[in-house]
Amino acid sequence: MAVTLADVARRSGTSTAVVSYVMNNGPRPVAPATRERVLAAAAELGYRPNRIARALRAGTTGVVGLVLADASNPYFAALARSVERALERRDTLMMTGNAGYLPDRQRLLAERFLAAQVDGLVVVSADGGADVAALAATAGVPSVYVHHRPGPGRAPLVSADNDAAVRAAVEHLRGHGHRRVAFLAGPHDAGPVAERRDAWHRAVSADDLEPLLLRCEYSREAAARLTARLIAEGAMPHALIAATDEQAMGVLAGASAAGLPVPGRLALMSCDGTPDSAYTAPALSVTEQPLDAMAERAVALLLDGTPESAAPAARLVPRRSCGCEV
Repeated sequence: MAVTLADVARRSGTSTAVVSYVMNNGPRPVAPATRERVLAAAAELGYRPNRIARALRAGTTGVVGLVLADASNPYFAALARSVERALERRDTLMMTGNAGYLPDRQRLLAERFLAAQVDGLVVVSADGGADVAALAATAGVPSVYVHHRPGPGRAPLVSADNDAAVRAAVEHLRGHGHRRVAFLAGPHDAGPVAERRDAWHRAVSADDLEPLLLRCEYSREAAARLTARLIAEGAMPHALIAATDEQAMGVLAGASAAGLPVPGRLALMSCDGTPDSAYTAPALSVTEQPLDAMAERAVALLLDGTPESAAPAARLVPRRSCGCEV
């Protein structure tokens, strides 16, 4: 049978009310010695607080729903881990749903989380998705977008300073002697990728040369195919910034298969900075997105009502792929 508050109270020689104060950190203070005695009794008996009962009493569930654009993408997976850690620091559980880049599934996940009475909704939206945060607003549940917010979205957005990050990447490649810096975007740009593309265009617009904008799907396979074609046509640029790590890794694979040396013939940088980027061959130079800072800010907005503030800065991390001797 499940161990109850009464069992812990009897073992520790206190009342059930005192045990409740200890387990819930209030609302009344408990003497340190008594608290230790209650915790020891709970551990000895294997007592586990009934989260559902506590939620009914408090009017909250202690759970936040995370709608993720694509769990298989290392960038989104790393972002999810950062959000989870930020919630754990507030003793809040996270339920995660993978939209798989499907707007309809994104909406379905939001509806299911809201039906489960979550305390808040964190949405890492896919391109073209509807404003699912509007569903949360209708239900009276707070919500926040992280990384990307769809066009009609009105909930707060937490993202990095993509403009400064891309400008830093362009200047870094120029420091290696590259006058013409190309950019690899997606098939149709929105959100952060559009910001990165626009920042690149502003940074290179003063050049005499026509800016070279390349496009492919956000996958390693698509970027590898594009790289192979450009190399075969003799059109591969000498310096390239990829909008995402997945594309950059595909470029590396395509260059390796064609025998094109990186960084000898191609200097390459990327704009995500996922943990995987440090372990490619050669290691990718990146503008590392401040995922922990973004997650902490999003959770503070969601649960604490902290006012929105300036976007956190991405950190330029030079490695071998751009030509640095690191």
